[in-house]
Amino acid sequence: MSTFDKGLAALADDMLATMYDAPGIGLAAPQVGVMDRLLVMDCVKEEGGTPEPMVLVNPQVVWESDERSVYEEGCLSIPGQYADVERPKMVRVTWQDLEGKAQEQEFDELWATCVQHEIDHLDGVLFIDYLKPLKRQMITRKMQKLKREQARE
Repeated sequence: MSTFDKGLAALADDMLATMYDAPGIGLAAPQVGVMDRLLVMDCVKEEGGTPEPMVLVNPQVVWESDERSVYEEGCLSIPGQYADVERPKMVRVTWQDLEGKAQEQEFDELWATCVQHEIDHLDGVLFIDYLKPLKRQMITRKMQKLKREQARE
């Protein structure tokens, strides 16, 4: 993505509103039908906590820790399904902000999991792709059933 304009800012605002409304902690542009390398996230979940919305354009993991952590992940694209996923505990990510300026930051714990999960979306990977075949197949079947049920309505 190379066009940093009001349209990009509006898209990011819409994505943040959608994410908060879901409610979720991250959302990637392909999840809303936009094939740009853009994600939004905010991992502040505490009641009364101050939101920390982030918008990352063209994000890329440039370093990851050897230490791993496991979080139960879910996804707005796969509603109601959750599974433990192991990922690097810390990552360093480079990206551009809404003005196109280069940014870099290290993320850890939930923030690291979230940014990796959303970057995966940009690369066509879902959290279920990390699961063992039987668990992945079970979730896939549930989603196919849900899709059939919704088609009947």
